[in-house]
Amino acid sequence: MAIARPTLEQLLAISSSLHMQLSAQQADEYLALMQASFDAYDLVDELPDFIPPVRYERSSGYRPSAAHNPLNAWYFRTEVNGAREGKLAGKTVALKDNISLAGVPMMNGAKPLEGFVPAFDATVVTRLLDAGATILGKATCEHYCLSGGSHTSDPAPVHNPYRQGFASGGSSSGSAALVAAGEVDLAVGGDQGGSIRIPSAFCGTYGMKPTHGLVPYTGIMAIEATIDHAGPITANVRDNALMLEVMAGADGLDPRQAAPQVDAYSDYLERGVCGLRIGILREGFELANQDPRVDSCVRQAIAAFARLGAQVEEVSVPEHSIAGSLWHPIGCEGLMMQMMHGNGAGFNWQGLYDLGLLDQQAGWRDQANELSASLKLCMFVGQYGLERYNGRFYAKAQNLRRVARAGYDAALARYDLLVMPTVPIVAQPHPQPGCSVTEYVARALEMIGNACAQDITGHPAMSIPCGLVDGLPVGLMLVGKHYAEGTIYQAAAAFEASVDWKNC
Repeated sequence: MAIARPTLEQLLAISSSLHMQLSAQQADEYLALMQASFDAYDLVDELPDFIPPVRYERSSGYRPSAAHNPLNAWYFRTEVNGAREGKLAGKTVALKDNISLAGVPMMNGAKPLEGFVPAFDATVVTRLLDAGATILGKATCEHYCLSGGSHTSDPAPVHNPYRQGFASGGSSSGSAALVAAGEVDLAVGGDQGGSIRIPSAFCGTYGMKPTHGLVPYTGIMAIEATIDHAGPITANVRDNALMLEVMAGADGLDPRQAAPQVDAYSDYLERGVCGLRIGILREGFELANQDPRVDSCVRQAIAAFARLGAQVEEVSVPEHSIAGSLWHPIGCEGLMMQMMHGNGAGFNWQGLYDLGLLDQQAGWRDQANELSASLKLCMFVGQYGLERYNGRFYAKAQNLRRVARAGYDAALARYDLLVMPTVPIVAQPHPQPGCSVTEYVARALEMIGNACAQDITGHPAMSIPCGLVDGLPVGLMLVGKHYAEGTIYQAAAAFEASVDWKNC
């Protein structure tokens, strides 16, 4: 089918938008010259798209009723049975609803994407199915994944399994809630500012944000490629390690990956922590909204590592706070260019594009007033930086992220792991309908202070449950060297085996 050719009036409007002035005669000449390029567009349009085949049968599924979805944690239910054998045989999985599962609707927690149905499976989906897992559906996530709370998802907030009406954390809100509630064994989450680890901390699950690029992001809706991560959320450490073994490694389609170093993570689980050097990150306990009860709970858990034989002492990494600041220009300006102006894909990278998602995401402009307040805030910041400063703060922040990484690397040259609270607070009540924009945004972003730093530096980081405060889970975060996920699992498994976090 021939693509529509621009009219004279359209070309004049285009030239004006590009700060050029053309006469009608000049525009007419350019129109004639443009036809050869559009003939090439016609050829591209006629060729079949080149996307992976769908290898496992599935139904389109259904949207569960409220009675069968008390936490609002499911977006869509289906069943996709994987291989008969494999590391994950017999395990059930929920996918965060920004992950493509062919033939099953994907909404990314946002009404502008409602009705979109992917045509192919994300790489992580195929790998999980090849390993014998059974996918039970799509877990609710926050509005375009721009919230650490769980009140921004369309159509309804996700509840914490430990307390109705409280946040399950975000943006992988449904993923952690479903694992914590025992409705699935495993879940896949995404993490650009803490979105695997925050809900894991609030719900009492194990959530690993791997080294940037270790797990292919192919087939998952991007926010900003340099901070996009995908990883496992599970009810125990062993399942988490096995799941990462299955998902990790290059797929040849994701520009985030540059020869990622994979490992046999489950081999680390019985090694114990005797002799491991663990640095207590001072800055990780100094957030303005640090709850002293959370502080105390995490420090008690750190003492358990010492009792188990680890060498534990305090360390300062000032770059931790710098990384948190870098997140704002990178996250806000980057998401504007890739997710909003770039319609969920952006430009200047080779790999697998989802044309259907791109077309659907372009519709956000018609529903812009309905976007969540937390997303609007990031858009306003990002667009201002792009228009007023031409993206120079994004560029400088990308330069400075090497400084932030170097600060972490220097500390991790002396210590095997760094430790801190995953989030400074426990789960908070959902804001009431009709609340102010200020309260809505505060409940969405108040918990990201520690977790966003490792999205900037790219280091692997895992939240493990370490206790309860007022009946709500507390998360402890372990951070390791790039590609040292095995060491994190080593420490997490030792703690899990020796500490009953629900009764400590």
